[in-house]
Amino acid sequence: MPEPDTRMDVGRWASASYRVRQPGPSSPPPERRKRSFFSKFCRCCKCCAGTRDDTDWGPAPGEVPGSRPAQPVIREGMLVVSGMDLMGQRSGANRRAHHTDEFEYDELIVRRGQPFDIRLQLQQPYDPELHRVCLELLVGPTPQLSKATHILVPLGAPLPGLGWAAEVRDSTNDSLSLRVSTAPTAVIGKYRFSVKTRSPAGEYQMPFDPRNEIYILFNPWCREDAVYLPHDDWLEEYVLNESGRIYYGTESQIGERTWNYGQFDRGMLDACLYILDRRGMPHSGRGDPISVSRVVSAMVNSLDDNGVLVGNWTGDYARGTNPSAWVGSVDILRQYHRTGYPVLYGQCWVFAGVVTSVLRCFGIATRTVTNYNSAHDTDVSLTMDIYFDENMKPLERLNADSVWNFHVWNDCWMTRPDLPSGYDGWQVVDATPQETSSGIFCCGPCSVEAIKNGLVYLKYDAPFIFAEVNSDKVYWQRQADGTYKIVYVEEKAIGHLISTKAVGSHERHDITDIYKHPEGSEAERQAVETAARHGTKAHIYKNKEWGEDVSLSVETSEAVMGQDVSVQVALSNRGSSSRSVSLKLHLAPMFYTGVTGSTFKQESRQVEIPPGGAQSVRMVVSYAEYQPHLVDQAALMLSVSGKVAQTGQVLAKQHSFRLRTPELTLTVLGPAVVGKETQVQVVFKNPLPQTLTGAVFHMEGSGVSSPKATNIGTIGGHQTISFRQTFVPLRAGRRQLVASLDSPQLSQVHGVVTVDVAPAAGGQPAPTRSSPAREAPARSSPARGSPARGSPARGSPSRQPNPRNSPARHREPGRAG
Repeated sequence: MPEPDTRMDVGRWASASYRVRQPGPSSPPPERRKRSFFSKFCRCCKCCAGTRDDTDWGPAPGEVPGSRPAQPVIREGMLVVSGMDLMGQRSGANRRAHHTDEFEYDELIVRRGQPFDIRLQLQQPYDPELHRVCLELLVGPTPQLSKATHILVPLGAPLPGLGWAAEVRDSTNDSLSLRVSTAPTAVIGKYRFSVKTRSPAGEYQMPFDPRNEIYILFNPWCREDAVYLPHDDWLEEYVLNESGRIYYGTESQIGERTWNYGQFDRGMLDACLYILDRRGMPHSGRGDPISVSRVVSAMVNSLDDNGVLVGNWTGDYARGTNPSAWVGSVDILRQYHRTGYPVLYGQCWVFAGVVTSVLRCFGIATRTVTNYNSAHDTDVSLTMDIYFDENMKPLERLNADSVWNFHVWNDCWMTRPDLPSGYDGWQVVDATPQETSSGIFCCGPCSVEAIKNGLVYLKYDAPFIFAEVNSDKVYWQRQADGTYKIVYVEEKAIGHLISTKAVGSHERHDITDIYKHPEGSEAERQAVETAARHGTKAHIYKNKEWGEDVSLSVETSEAVMGQDVSVQVALSNRGSSSRSVSLKLHLAPMFYTGVTGSTFKQESRQVEIPPGGAQSVRMVVSYAEYQPHLVDQAALMLSVSGKVAQTGQVLAKQHSFRLRTPELTLTVLGPAVVGKETQVQVVFKNPLPQTLTGAVFHMEGSGVSSPKATNIGTIGGHQTISFRQTFVPLRAGRRQLVASLDSPQLSQVHGVVTVDVAPAAGGQPAPTRSSPAREAPARSSPARGSPARGSPARGSPSRQPNPRNSPARHREPGRAG
């Protein structure tokens, strides 16, 4: 028997509610309806004969909204609308005023809560004494007045409490210019648009024409909109910027790559709306950014609902695209819209890049955020628990929690009327399928301010997100009687260098301070312990028996792919007596999700540390030793454990690092002009002594080049190659061309170049809007590992979901688990 369709269950969507119908007093008999002024002229039809007054434009009983003949009945004297000009030209005043002129669409695209102008073509002059006009908008397959998906806007009077209005700006013998205002709570989507008129000769209904469709989006420029953002430079960056930086690697070796969001490219708006349709989201709920962002977080991954991207952490991408090879969202979303099938494959930064594209396309300010040393809590303990046996050997069967080198999610900006006051602003949304939320693989939106203060009982998914950024790493050792005892708590191990692209530049912006209080401060410790009280191991902070006078840290020298690597373990003794430490070092390959492979190198050392002194131990790993074991992201994990002979203190540390990959160098050859073919030269040097096979080059850029892939073939060991690619710019202005090169032997090779595109001869100049993050020279190479750097964080409180259900998870080899 098939499963019942639960998509319309009461309580699933924020717009749905459950009310018990209570018996009440009988209604008084209806008053006799006042006759319309039209009835004194015409008694030929019920619409003119007093069965409706001048304000009743709704469908007649049995009439299906939006269903009308293509050739309406026209009688002499009717006010007939012969045509409609929505003034939707990209360079027109409507599109410019609504910040939608970059969309590669010819239709009218407006933002809710803001007026726009249209012009009606009439077959006779408009007389306000004799004529009535009503605009009609419908969205969705079954529009209804009660659900705000069927909108009727009479000319002259605003709709009480709804915010829709239309007024006459000008009229001539054969035209009527109108200014139309939409509600700041309007449903977003693609509306069918028509006009009804009434005159002494009867009612005329203009047929619906696909050429008269209108897109309505969220409006972060409108104070009454729930997504209103009061900072102009933030709006430029988080809504209008079509490219950005995504950070990866490790906290000590930060890598960065440029991502083409492409939210204004041809077909992107329809592809984004298709995501909501595929989920079966009711159109009546699409005016709420909380519900929309939550649906997007569920639909960008393919689990549960055949969403946009299939996650793959196995390292085998033969059936699709290596996640590292994607350079933007456009190809992914277009392919999903075109085929209806999930795209192969994605990992966290790909999911996050696509979410940024979708939400910016809808008009919600969104940024891509990277968290280094990001915890994955699988048992809602709000701690990262690592278990050892009596000899400090890890018990892998119990170690389900993991710490990702980095994890990428999204912040989006909105009010949270469903939460107590103080939690508006940035909200976390995470589309990477890790744990379920209310039985679905989605996460958020969750208030960043709630996370900062450990308020994990506020919806949605606050316990999981808090653990990602501010949980403690707890080391448990099995005792002789089979119980487990805490031997060490690493309080500053999780949630470092939370990063996003800076507003108006290519620099990394550190926003850790809006996610957590300073490490070790009283406020930070209070937040951790507040959160832990709501976890499954609330007792662990009651009796703090662990102590230490010997500390341990690990540092890695510059680690470059193809070269030897040096790792140093530093020990310091704060005590007044000498300390003897037995150390064990284990090196293993590591997926960026924290899952490790088998140890391929291990060493044991005895170290004597004088009182108040320090000692260090160095491990050197050759390319020949680590090369056969490398997996995605070229990361390695050094696990260090030890014991102090004099005190029995247990030492434990896990240190991950990655091997830096080379860059692509892109150079534009000659001027770039809209509509004219331009060349870019690509230079790459293979850093490995081995041959790269099956190399594929990917390139795309919003307004510059549609996504394209080119087979490069074989690249010899240490060989430098140079080749050219062509592109035809589509839009004038400063743009970015993003590229990657991928092969089975080497991935994470990226490049970007800024392209100043001139308008075609006689064409319109590019919009003069300031353009953040577009100031690089015409020769550039991103994908570089940079030292940890950042600018002062800008942020403000954020604020809605269900606590996560128990971890019924989807596991894959190489996946955090």
